[in-house]
Amino acid sequence: MRNISILLIFIITFGACKPENKETNQKEETKELSVAEKIANTHGIENWKKVSEVRFTFRVDRDTIKGNGRSWVWNPKSNEVSMIIGDAVISYTRHKIDSTHMAADRAFINDKFWLLIPFQLVWDTSTTISEPKKAESPIAKSQLDMITITYPNEGGYTPGDAYDIYYDNEYLIKEWTFRKGNSIEPTLSNTFENYKDFNGIKIAIDHKRDNGNWNLNFADVSITLD
Repeated sequence: MRNISILLIFIITFGACKPENKETNQKEETKELSVAEKIANTHGIENWKKVSEVRFTFRVDRDTIKGNGRSWVWNPKSNEVSMIIGDAVISYTRHKIDSTHMAADRAFINDKFWLLIPFQLVWDTSTTISEPKKAESPIAKSQLDMITITYPNEGGYTPGDAYDIYYDNEYLIKEWTFRKGNSIEPTLSNTFENYKDFNGIKIAIDHKRDNGNWNLNFADVSITLD
């Protein structure tokens, strides 16, 4: 009789706990994504885990002059990088950078940041990201949602910088403002336009200013999946 009573107590206790655990799991599964995660998802970050190689040329066209640019080949999984400028090729591994590769790596970080800013929002975990708010975009003068990403004052190649990211209802980036050293005045404002899909990853090819014939753009973009 005593054994039956113990068994009944165990069943009642276990049965009472099970729904609570299920409810907890459901809450975890339905956790609201951050704005940064929503922006990254819109631009296809779920496909990044399959990327084996990224190629692109970063260039700036001014007036009638086409920029020659610098070309990159990057293997994200091994972090092997090659920079090609004209006939010169510099290759290195990012976790084994020495003084001879610092200039090339600084250029790579800059160019990759422009290419993949939607993903950097979640990759760069040392940053501070503001709460979203409605704001007028600097170029189109449209009412968009905006967040500000601010980098810490120490570490990295450009510590303390801030970026105001303007995005639409679909969480697609439309414009941004770069503020060097988190200055109040804008340092540079650009559009994000001419989006193209590379194996599920959306990249804005053109970044134009609001005055003059100036376009920071990407050519020869390819993204290879495993």
